[in-house]
Amino acid sequence: MRLINHPTLVVGVVLGLLGLTGCGPSDQQELQQWMTEQRNATRPNVPPLTKPTKFTPETYTQEGAVEPFSSQKLTQALMRDSSKATANVALITPELIRRKEPLEASPLDTVVMVGSLIKAGQPVALVRVDKLIYQVRIGNYLGQNYGLIKSITESGIVLREIVQDAAGEWIERSADLQLSEEVKK
Repeated sequence: MRLINHPTLVVGVVLGLLGLTGCGPSDQQELQQWMTEQRNATRPNVPPLTKPTKFTPETYTQEGAVEPFSSQKLTQALMRDSSKATANVALITPELIRRKEPLEASPLDTVVMVGSLIKAGQPVALVRVDKLIYQVRIGNYLGQNYGLIKSITESGIVLREIVQDAAGEWIERSADLQLSEEVKK
């Protein structure tokens, strides 16, 4: 038997086989049937809405109290604020009147405690500011927030600062300056 080796004949045979494959039964009908069955079998499950709660109005029971928008209420609030302002002024006034110390010109985060010692029975801290060493005692001031030194230990300094809070009120807060253990290379 002799095989025919002609390109046109080979192409024709391949196209014929492909055409016959397309004539067979299609899976499209099976897929459509399955989708129809699934759609018919599926039922939505929506829970019923709950009934709204009944609104019951409350009666106003503050008839004998001060009305919220009266001038008497405003006067009471102003008196409360003025007493706070008086306490506020009493806290900051002595700090504004006194003469500033040299170490109050530097922010507290630039001051580094490098040591401590006892001199004449009193604790003394050694602090470094701008590459210079200073001796400070209890009662001296450090930093720009009126930082009064309250105590000195071997490991740190405790200060009382006066700062403004978010509402602009002057308040006292405590600050610590710890002994630095940095090593020069």
